[in-house]
Amino acid sequence: MTDPTAALTNHNPKHEFLIAIDSDGCAFDTMEIKQKECFIPTHCRVWGLQAVSKYARMAAEFVNLYSCHRGINRFPALLMVFDLLADWDKVRERGFTPPEVPNLRRWVETESKMGNPVLKAYCEAHPDEEDMRRALYWSEEVNRAVHEMVKGVPPFPYVRESLEAASAKADLLVCSATPHDSLVREWEEHDLARFPFTIAGQEQGKKAEHIAMASEGRYGAQRVLMIGDALGDLKAARANDALFYPILPGDEDQSWHRFIEEALDRFLDGRYAGAYEAGLIAEFETRLPDTPPWKR
Repeated sequence: MTDPTAALTNHNPKHEFLIAIDSDGCAFDTMEIKQKECFIPTHCRVWGLQAVSKYARMAAEFVNLYSCHRGINRFPALLMVFDLLADWDKVRERGFTPPEVPNLRRWVETESKMGNPVLKAYCEAHPDEEDMRRALYWSEEVNRAVHEMVKGVPPFPYVRESLEAASAKADLLVCSATPHDSLVREWEEHDLARFPFTIAGQEQGKKAEHIAMASEGRYGAQRVLMIGDALGDLKAARANDALFYPILPGDEDQSWHRFIEEALDRFLDGRYAGAYEAGLIAEFETRLPDTPPWKR
């Protein structure tokens, strides 16, 4: 597959419609295994969270799986976990203080392409910033764990059929905050990489930037659709005046079945925007709370 950044900026549409599709937790049932078996154990080991591992696990699962923050980039997600732990009375009662990471916080606030290549270059230019070196080591260890653990996880039911149907009428784009190499491996493993014109990951920027690079000046009004399972996907769509189709966490099979049975046709014939989309989004937003259960 060609360089994804070049493929985005040089995209030459074959159809009048564009559909951007998230990967983890949306097309593939990989969110749970990646977070619970790869990310969270690495959080505890690399960042020294063993003394409060039960609470660290609960905080990480809330941020990355069961909240309005679901699906965000790994680096701001890590900071959210630290902040939840710092604010949790049970953690404070144990005399535990989360790691201080001032340079990582500043980098997250200012960097749009939050991936390992950019972070590695930063660390080489700032060798004295220990929190950044640890962040790079942690991220590399997460990737290693994902590479070893996440294999043979198929797409959700009806994803393949949806991609086949959609690709006949629309240009498809994988739009994800996952590292590019992991995305390519998973989409190629299940023979799905032939459907999108490119696969964009965290190294290519944020999801809103992926859509902007691929769509700007190329598609008409209400002819760009984002399919996602997180509020960040909805925000990426709205940042580009695109429509949004939600994959409901916990009801992914039914969501994809509804897409191929009715939503795709509505999008292609101009009946998607308005009350239909609003109803889907209202149902979707109820699945993603902003308050952790231990504070409710």
